[in-house]
Amino acid sequence: MNDLKNKNIIVTGATGGIGNSILEKLYENGANVLASGTKSEKLEELKDKFKNIKILQFDISQSQKIENFIDEGSKELGGNLDCIINNAGITQDNLAIRMNLEEWKKVIDINLTSTFLICKFAIKKMLKNKKGKIINITSVVGHTGNLGQSNYTASKAGIVAMSKSLAIEYAKKNININCISPGFIKTAMTDKIDQKYKELIISKIPSARLGEPKDIANAVIFLASNHSDYINGETLHVNGGMYMS
Repeated sequence: MNDLKNKNIIVTGATGGIGNSILEKLYENGANVLASGTKSEKLEELKDKFKNIKILQFDISQSQKIENFIDEGSKELGGNLDCIINNAGITQDNLAIRMNLEEWKKVIDINLTSTFLICKFAIKKMLKNKKGKIINITSVVGHTGNLGQSNYTASKAGIVAMSKSLAIEYAKKNININCISPGFIKTAMTDKIDQKYKELIISKIPSARLGEPKDIANAVIFLASNHSDYINGETLHVNGGMYMS
């Protein structure tokens, strides 16, 4: 995938397990990467680990500052923006009858509204370049639903529909907008799952294992590369066969 060499790419949510693996794959393929996240110490660790990457601390919940974030991130990379990977997001789980409005709004605002705004301002940059790739990370539960996650599943399903609409709007401008929908992936979050429940999850996965962060990163590399130029408005499911659309 050496067509990624020197491509300017921003990754949000870069400090988590999946984000870290995405950075590693992009770095291996010679991309010019800016890693963003909320924790400065973890960003500094990434900078030490992956030489020459750029870092920019930013909380995507600050919706009024997203345009400045895209401007600043693009400048750090040299002015142009070839690709952005929207990996940042949160969960705030609760059963529906116990979920208060704040729990609902916070997840929708960060996962869906902020992702839309990042896409919007990234597209403005890409229109000037007359090309670009946007990759939005969703979730298998956005397609299947999940107990106690009506806010999270709604936000992830919303990203899929939004991405299709954006893809239709900007396909003629040579901008590709696609989603990756991870299944259950080995991360710090899944490590906290009770072992019995984890075994139940695995029993429903035809591949009989949890995914690895690199499985998502490999999909990102494909969608960010020229090999995916005729793929637009699609969702690539990476879940070991747990959900088949």
